[in-house]
Amino acid sequence: MPVPRRALVLATAALLALPLSACGSGEDGGGSSDASGKVQGDITFQTWNLRANFKSYFEGVIADFEKKYPDTHVKWIDQPAEGYADKISADAAGGTLPDVVNVSPDLVAPLAKAGLALDLDKAAAKYKPEYLDGAWASHEIPGMSGTYAFPWYLNTGPLFYNKTLFKQAGLDPDRPPTTYDDLFTDALKMAGQSGGKVATLANVPTIEDFGRYGAELMDKQGTGFAFNDAKGVELLTKYKELFDAKALDPQALTATPESTGKKFLTGAVAMNPGSALDLDNFKKQAPNLYKNIGITDQITSTGHVNMYVMGVMVNTRTKHTPAAVAFAHFVTDAQNQMSFAKKVAIFPSTAGSLDDPYFTKEDGTDETRVRIAAAKSLKNAVNYTPVLFSDQMKTALRNEVAKALQGKESPKAALDNAVKACDRLLQQEG
Repeated sequence: MPVPRRALVLATAALLALPLSACGSGEDGGGSSDASGKVQGDITFQTWNLRANFKSYFEGVIADFEKKYPDTHVKWIDQPAEGYADKISADAAGGTLPDVVNVSPDLVAPLAKAGLALDLDKAAAKYKPEYLDGAWASHEIPGMSGTYAFPWYLNTGPLFYNKTLFKQAGLDPDRPPTTYDDLFTDALKMAGQSGGKVATLANVPTIEDFGRYGAELMDKQGTGFAFNDAKGVELLTKYKELFDAKALDPQALTATPESTGKKFLTGAVAMNPGSALDLDNFKKQAPNLYKNIGITDQITSTGHVNMYVMGVMVNTRTKHTPAAVAFAHFVTDAQNQMSFAKKVAIFPSTAGSLDDPYFTKEDGTDETRVRIAAAKSLKNAVNYTPVLFSDQMKTALRNEVAKALQGKESPKAALDNAVKACDRLLQQEG
């Protein structure tokens, strides 16, 4: 039950794996890590599909930085969502990567391995206490020491459910499932009561679902995947039961976040993940659903919900390391993150920010209720998706999950094959 990546502002981008061969080579992930010295010089700052909606915000941040450091000049570049990973790869290959770059953990991993992402544990360790532990750790790379981007904004979201459908199935609309056992029991009951017409879930399990369920995803050295353990097999076996009973939507094998969202809007699916951004959509497009919307926490066996995180990395080949590090920190400091969070439904990664009344004080609205719940859960949330888990690996896992659900392979064989495929891709990319 992944929170769609669209829950982040940039979510339409397809995050493709960057070929390391295009990025040069580097053993320790860093060139000069000396960020001391005078903050001066011209630097470039690249964002990911943010100019259209936040032009004045970023122009203001840049103006404030240049006022604080009069000997600097920041050139802002914004790239479209589509093809962003390819653009970074091409710039890395051509030596034209900007000084400061908006990245996600899976985008920074190949750059760090290629020696193009500055190790902030060396260059900016003094800033580490300013950020949530889980957010700072999200840009660590298995098998490497260091942290390779400042954490920027975060997102997570609740599970929405249709109270009307719960009531029709004889389930208590005010007591949604809070454990996986409850979820699977309720889903089977709903499918049975509706004659297979109403599914509870519409998404096949993804890597983050295996993580939330308690499966070991990867070894600590970053040399191999491990989600074919007993927990992983157990989860996929449960999903197979749901699929056979039509408690998992029959079209889940080809579903997209958009298609599952539409099914939830039309009452064909009883539960769907989302974020505060979705509530306005429900109001406009499905007012009857909005009146009967239930909001509950992500289900997890680990006690930690999943979070998505964006980051800001510094290019090791910048000619102005002090200025680039200072600007990357400035963009992601508590004041600027808080200001950004009030403009769009995202959350700051800075320590203490989530205790602000904006994230803690109820005002009776559902939007605020979702925001407060998400902020509370983010304090100890983790990014379950391994930073080395590429889009090709996601496809390999999805293909094997589909075979298991269709009965073409056992859940154990499917996950064994998925791990083998992902390990093979890992070796190719490494």
